Amino acid sequence: MSPDVHSGEGADTADSRRRRLTIAGGLMVGGFLLNVILTAALHPSGEEDDHPAIFTEYAESGAWIAVHLGQFIGVLVTLSGLLVLYRVLRGTDGPPLVAQLAAAAAVATAAIWAVLQGLDGVGLKQAVDSWVGASGTEKEIRFANAETVRWLEWGFQSYFRIMLGLTLALFGAAILVGRRVPGWLGWTALVAGVCSLIFGVDVGYSGLASGLQDVLGIAIFILVLVFAIGVLVTGVRVRGRHHS
Repeated sequence: MSPDVHSGEGADTADSRRRRLTIAGGLMVGGFLLNVILTAALHPSGEEDDHPAIFTEYAESGAWIAVHLGQFIGVLVTLSGLLVLYRVLRGTDGPPLVAQLAAAAAVATAAIWAVLQGLDGVGLKQAVDSWVGASGTEKEIRFANAETVRWLEWGFQSYFRIMLGLTLALFGAAILVGRRVPGWLGWTALVAGVCSLIFGVDVGYSGLASGLQDVLGIAIFILVLVFAIGVLVTGVRVRGRHHS
């Protein structure tokens, strides 16, 4: 169902909604792609739960801190796109409760993401570097320290995924309730959110690698990308129809 961009609004408000949809979609697509490119091209990969092997890879990565800073920025840009989308969903009569909850969840997700990236991008790097540089009995102590940081990362990764899932699901529900954006985008965000919630729970039980996470990771990647591009295309197409 296409949103009625003229119902109950003046021309300025309708045009503002078009701009915001375009900006929201652009931010989400840009942030998403930045994170994907950095992760695929520069982030070391391997068996995440084989700590001796993966810690060695992390220690050998000279770009580790910079990559995680880039990932941090990329996800924040994506979440900022959701907050711009909130401005579209809130309407002229004030924001529906579900849209308010979605925006609050996005802010909470950003806070958890900041802690996670600080822990992973700085704390874990220092811990594995210390382990690699140690010798004798100190090496065992440094390895145990690195594992402790890793397990803390598991915890924050789990709750980040859960909060991200809640954020996406709430935005999906807000889209379906508000009818200001095509409904299929709401269903896409809702399904992506459920997948992320399940992913986060599995991280808590299984660590950072499992067959379920492999499947869910692909599904979330596709769904979030489709959602972001869909919001961008909706804004561009509506603006195009308005100015034609």
